[in-house]
Amino acid sequence: MDNLTEALQKLKLASGDNTAHGVEICLDCLLKALASTKFMRSPCVDAGLIPPLVQLLNSTDQEVLLQTGRALGNICYDSHEGRSAVHLAGGAQIVAEHIKSLYQNTEPENEKLLTVFCGMLMNYSNDNDSLQAQLINMGVIPTLVKLLGIHSHNASLTEMCLIAFGNLAELESSKEQFASTNIAEELVRLFQKQAEHDKKEMIFEVLAPLAENDVIKLQLVEAGLVECLLDVVAQTVDGEREEDIAQLKTASDLMVLLLLGDESMQKLFEGGKGSVFQRVLSWIPSNNHQLQLAGALAIANFARNDGNCIHMVDTGIVQKLLDLLDRHVEEGNVTVQHAALSALRNLAIPVVNKSKMLSAGVADVVLKFLQSEMPPVQFKLLGTLRMLIDTQAEAADQLGTNGKLVERLVEWCEAKDHAGVMGESNRLLSALIRHSKSKEVVRSVIQGGGVKHLVTMATSEHMIMQNEALVALGLIAALDLVAAEKDFVGASLVSVLHKLLSDERSAPEIKYNSMILICALMGSEPLHKEVQSLAFIDVVSKLRAHENKTVSHQASLTEQRLTAQS
Repeated sequence: MDNLTEALQKLKLASGDNTAHGVEICLDCLLKALASTKFMRSPCVDAGLIPPLVQLLNSTDQEVLLQTGRALGNICYDSHEGRSAVHLAGGAQIVAEHIKSLYQNTEPENEKLLTVFCGMLMNYSNDNDSLQAQLINMGVIPTLVKLLGIHSHNASLTEMCLIAFGNLAELESSKEQFASTNIAEELVRLFQKQAEHDKKEMIFEVLAPLAENDVIKLQLVEAGLVECLLDVVAQTVDGEREEDIAQLKTASDLMVLLLLGDESMQKLFEGGKGSVFQRVLSWIPSNNHQLQLAGALAIANFARNDGNCIHMVDTGIVQKLLDLLDRHVEEGNVTVQHAALSALRNLAIPVVNKSKMLSAGVADVVLKFLQSEMPPVQFKLLGTLRMLIDTQAEAADQLGTNGKLVERLVEWCEAKDHAGVMGESNRLLSALIRHSKSKEVVRSVIQGGGVKHLVTMATSEHMIMQNEALVALGLIAALDLVAAEKDFVGASLVSVLHKLLSDERSAPEIKYNSMILICALMGSEPLHKEVQSLAFIDVVSKLRAHENKTVSHQASLTEQRLTAQS
């Protein structure tokens, strides 16, 4: 501690006089003490060293500023106490002002000082959201972006700038400021100059958080980042070194991220004729799992509007995805399966695509994954089939009479650990009945034990699921009430309907479909008795005054039916 104590004494005196040489000696002494052990940081704070150090930032002596910046940066490094003391003494504000006044000066000595100051701010704000927010509010981002453009020839300064950007870019509030600068052009220009893996990786670490912002996504696309990424992919796809594999993953992941923005995606799609779109398509038949994954995810992102989906189905993309899935059926790569199914699900949304995709054998390939034990794959498989059969009676009929599928759906309806899988299973079970309107499908669901799950689905917190369940249950009652009677009683369907009609929060369509179902259940003696015992007439008669005309009209009809059969 001797040298530290000595340095403190000298510094406190030195900050009061203006002997630059004396200050430099004591700063040098302090830096050596700090460099020798990390345990020196807290004693520096406790001894009240920070305010006099910050005062030295007002010096006009270049060497004093350099040493002071280093000392403060060292004290802030991985030290909450150090950062807090620098914050209270106003050190960051002074350093930020220095950077603003010096950033245009390209003299070597000045660049050395800027490097130290950028490093100090980096250590000051690292992993600390509130201090990062403070720097953003000081307006350091536009200054640092300009600095990067002017000093891109200086490797050390560029590196410090990039690390500072990486820190600040994680904060959502920074994105708006970054978007108002020419950061995209500067980063792309810098990226194009780099040959070393480490330098590219450093730029990637800034690009990834920035590319989460849709405005910046478009700026990066317009600045030519996509072409850079495609070059990286081409250079590393056959590489076996770890750094090649890492760069390939980073570049292809970033490419997919850029496609999440609607404007950037549409710009790259170019009506399906864009060279970028064509290059990405070529990734799908690749033998590289990372490229297969990125290609499938890119297709899923391009398939975010009907026009793109229709064009892609018409130009044969479905077959590429099916071939890819076929390669991953046995012991396949789960992330590739998930991505390819996501793409097929999105492509199946436009009505005109459904029959084309069914004719191409999509349902048959998707069914090969029924045995998957991976919830993400199960979830996408269910969503894809549900999209495919929407308004497609024949396909719904075929799938609804597939005993293995219905058995698996009933099993997944009980997957309480995976709410998404459970919800999608229920929705597909309902969809098979609603779109086929087939007695055979209804029988298949009853025999498979699916009725109780549809009754539970009618109590869902999601109105759309409640409604889908009620319509399916209404079709079951209309097409085969006798076969379903026992399951309806066992699942307390009548009691569920009473609650739905009594609940003021139930949507008009829920009330309407509940009354339709009540009327259908009157043909069963045990269910009829349950309806009478719960005094449904009281609930229904109140609904005659409902503000929704369809509900009030159905309430009158239901009341007549209940009265006639009481």
